[in-house]
Amino acid sequence: MDEKFLQDAGLTTIEAKVYLTILELGAALAGVIARKSGIHRRSVYDAIDRLIEKGLVSYIVKNNRRHYEATNPKRLLEIVKEKQEKIESLLPKLQEKFEASKEKQETLFFRSRDGLKAVFQDHLESGAKEILVIAASDFRDVVSEFFFKKYDAERKKKKIKQKIIYNIKKRKEKPKIPLCEVRYLRQDYDSPLSMAVYADRVAMVLWARTPYAILIRDKEIADSYKGYFSVLWKAANP
Repeated sequence: MDEKFLQDAGLTTIEAKVYLTILELGAALAGVIARKSGIHRRSVYDAIDRLIEKGLVSYIVKNNRRHYEATNPKRLLEIVKEKQEKIESLLPKLQEKFEASKEKQETLFFRSRDGLKAVFQDHLESGAKEILVIAASDFRDVVSEFFFKKYDAERKKKKIKQKIIYNIKKRKEKPKIPLCEVRYLRQDYDSPLSMAVYADRVAMVLWARTPYAILIRDKEIADSYKGYFSVLWKAANP
């Protein structure tokens, strides 16, 4: 008989072998079961104890010695059914945890200045503790100074820190931005694209005549860009 079927029912390899041996022998002493199965006597005792707990083996005492015998094999079906019922009872909680742990992946597109404002507002509503920005130029000049005064005030209120890397070519006077560190790249680069990494998101903005942005919500991508920012930050000038 294939022991694998018994293992599928939840028995270990040793338990399956001991059970089949007892089933074949009928009532038998532990020493006889050990010799017949080829399993160490101590391991046989341990396996028998577990089989008794599962209701697959019982014993009778003759002359102060235990003689072990197998119960009806239909008990195996009951064990499988009990396991299924237990899994079914746990399934709602497991499903809830599964849904909660699934990362929400989303890619959103925004166009126009109002669209960009929605992206910056998302910085504040994402639950981020820090916002990492790579900008070729001072993007604050493009949207509106009034908007960023409100943005910075709310960011300060929520204690959200910010790090910005600028293009050194655009360096004039270091901007006075609350809760913000600024550094400059040592080498010039010219790009209309800027990027902000925060929480589990990456926002890329193209500062064209009609600006637009791509917002990606994906923890793995965000973590990757955080690593990229860290490398640039170490290489930049304060």
